[in-house]
Formats: sequence, structure tokens, C-alpha cells
Amino acid sequence: MSTKIRRWVETDTGHRVPNHKSKCRHMHGHRYRWEAEIEGDIVAEKGVSEEGMLIDFSDVSKILSEHIHDIVDHSFVVYSGDEDALKALAQMGDSHRTVIVDFIPTAENLAKWAFEQVAPHINTSYSNQLRLVAMHVRETPKSWASWTPEDYSSSNA
Repeated sequence: MSTKIRRWVETDTGHRVPNHKSKCRHMHGHRYRWEAEIEGDIVAEKGVSEEGMLIDFSDVSKILSEHIHDIVDHSFVVYSGDEDALKALAQMGDSHRTVIVDFIPTAENLAKWAFEQVAPHINTSYSNQLRLVAMHVRETPKSWASWTPEDYSSSNA
């Protein structure tokens, strides 16, 4: 039997979807919520700090802060093929934080990117088989995207 937990961080991050048919093709920003969903067995080892938990929530927060928040908060995420945005951002010089990615920064693609940033860091010295099962990205209060690796999706169908 396994248990799941979720922990999130929020960022203020800009992006644009260059080929979008509507207003998302313009440079704009969101208050993103980056939510990690982690699965595993509850630590049963007596006397350890994590007894009764999968992983300490503060440890998850540290991972999310270091590998998501500190990278994209108050940054503009731009697709490496978006020459117009790259040119505009270059004019700002070092006064602007730009994160260049090799994909169009939609919520769907950002969820996969976040998964790839976080997954290698979800581990513990205990044998409770922790794994990141999904990253959920809220772009607006009404709009979420999630990414789950295929091996998890098919094994839990």
C-alpha cells in the first residue's frame, strides 16, 4: 500500500506562446503554482525524524525552492526559437532574468520540465520507495496542467 502527498511553491513568472491564435502570443506573466505529487510507503523506522511520513514536507519545499522557484521566480521563460522575444529581452541586458528553454513554455510543457527538474531529488535514505508521480502546474486559478511519466500512468491504469 502506498500513500501520496503534495507540496507546492508559487512563482511570478513571465512567458509567451509565440504562435498562439489569441492574446497569449503577447509577453505576459502569471502567478504559477508548481505542485509535486509524491508517492511511497510511510517510514516505519522507529525513532527517526520521518517516522510516520513519506518525506518531511520541509524537505520537499527545499527541493521545489531550489530547482523550480529559484530558477523561474521573477524570470521570463522564453522558447529558444522565439527570436522576437529573445531580441526584446536582450535589449534589457543584465537587468532582466531570462530562462531560455527548448520548448514553447505552455503550462503543459512547463509541467514536464518541472518534473524533470524535481524527480532526481525525491529520494531518501529510508527504503520507502519514494517517487515523484506527477507535477501539476497552475497557470491561472482556472487552468492547470499535469505531467506524469508513462511508466506510472500505465502501471496505475
